Amino acid sequence: MVSVLLTDELQRVKDVLATWKKVDGIVSQLCPTSNEAQARSPGIVCSAGKVTAGLVGFLSGNFSGNTWRDEYLGVNATVHNNDGAEKATSATATGLPYGVKFQGAWAEWPVGRQGENQLYHFANYNFTLVATVSIHNVPEGDTPIPLIGVKLNDTENTVLLGLSYSKGKKWQVLCGGRTTEEISGQWEPEKTHQLAIVLQTGTQGSVYVDGEHVGNAQCEWENKEDKKIYTLLHWRGWRQRRQAKKDVYCDGEERTAVQPSVGGH
Repeated sequence: MVSVLLTDELQRVKDVLATWKKVDGIVSQLCPTSNEAQARSPGIVCSAGKVTAGLVGFLSGNFSGNTWRDEYLGVNATVHNNDGAEKATSATATGLPYGVKFQGAWAEWPVGRQGENQLYHFANYNFTLVATVSIHNVPEGDTPIPLIGVKLNDTENTVLLGLSYSKGKKWQVLCGGRTTEEISGQWEPEKTHQLAIVLQTGTQGSVYVDGEHVGNAQCEWENKEDKKIYTLLHWRGWRQRRQAKKDVYCDGEERTAVQPSVGGH
């Protein structure tokens, strides 16, 4: 048997609920105006109620050392090579001043490494991961640069589903460890792009850029039943050759978020 002081635990619960309410208020302000939304993602309507429904994780400007803290007090992301990552302080299109700029650094959101207490157990089957990014430089090499993706816990750390960008300003979808053909849609330096990775039933996935589906078909996998999601967020601001840094700016306030298909905080 274990004895705990319930007064302290109750106060902790109240503090957590207050934090969730505060973050909900911040996130609900992130929807662009109707004109901006229509221009960026035709047919996609953003509202305060929709953007927070089912939201369980939010990475914003709470970043120091090698830790990018989840505003909802869930699983924190880890930044690697953090000498190349800095907190962004310039104003964004929404007027909110936070985000993280990656220069030769990368980050991961280790949602599958909590042992028995799996906060994001749903990520093995259904989730929507949304991120807002701007890429500041065109890669010099011929190899596409991984930008965001989902990794499995197998021996190869297979990228189950992901998105890369190339020097030809093209997008490429990664599916089950394979790279698909280049996508005709282009990315633009300094332009803000909204990315979304969607997993359904644990066996089907889709990638969206600015509200538009990318790729010719839905990504599907076989024999995934015995594998679990290991890393949900795998941000890269890669360095190609030592002297050339490739900058990726993650505007966290516009958001990096995880949403299960059902449920909430």
